Amino acid sequence: MGANLIEVGRLEKYFQSYDGADVHALADINFRIDEGEFITVVGPSGCGKTTLLRVLAGLISKSSGTVNLAGHEINGPSRDIGIVFQSPILLPWRSVFENVMLPIEILKLDRAQYHKRALELIEMVGLQDFADKLPSELSGGMQQRAAIARALVHNPRILLMDEPFGALDALTREQMNMELQRIWAESGKTVFLITHSIPEAVFLGDRVMVMTNRPGKVDRIIDVGIPRPRPLDSMGTARFGEVATQIRALFEQKGYID
Repeated sequence: MGANLIEVGRLEKYFQSYDGADVHALADINFRIDEGEFITVVGPSGCGKTTLLRVLAGLISKSSGTVNLAGHEINGPSRDIGIVFQSPILLPWRSVFENVMLPIEILKLDRAQYHKRALELIEMVGLQDFADKLPSELSGGMQQRAAIARALVHNPRILLMDEPFGALDALTREQMNMELQRIWAESGKTVFLITHSIPEAVFLGDRVMVMTNRPGKVDRIIDVGIPRPRPLDSMGTARFGEVATQIRALFEQKGYID
């Protein structure tokens, strides 16, 4: 792994409810992410996982604390950040290639310069035969692959992923976990992924961040310690079981019902 890429210190986030009351979403969040690392995040529903991701993405502001990317404070969206949501959100009238190129247009980058990179990413996610197809001609898993390529096309330093496979069936989700592990290894990007699945978190992550009930805090960050690349049958290893059991025990002991 490389040097620290993300540093979060004493992060607090409050929202104001419709009746004017303050809602404490995140409390005293502290962690670091190394460049090239794969961090997964689990926690009970409503604990602030997505709020944390949106603060890291610069989509919403923090209330207090520090959130730095490569030594610079995150105060808004950045070219160094790519985002993949649970829904692929592809424009239905644009081909896979044109959807992947969308950030290049939004950021007003040189289209000719990024044309080759877009095609290379489409190939890397296994959609080289579908570059000219519309989203309606793709399966759900294929649409999410296109969304991953789109998030990487402008060459961000970190990829933020919010439940990217939550809407997929179990078999497709397993396949996408394998694909994401491969894409991460080939791209060398840093990944911060939120999931409700403990097995998915352990399978994908170098470390698993476990969050508490609201206001969300970091209860523990657990090193997975399983060699890569990880085949699906690594889920049957003793180490995988130890880490998954440790996370489940935190949920059961502290009442984190998801």
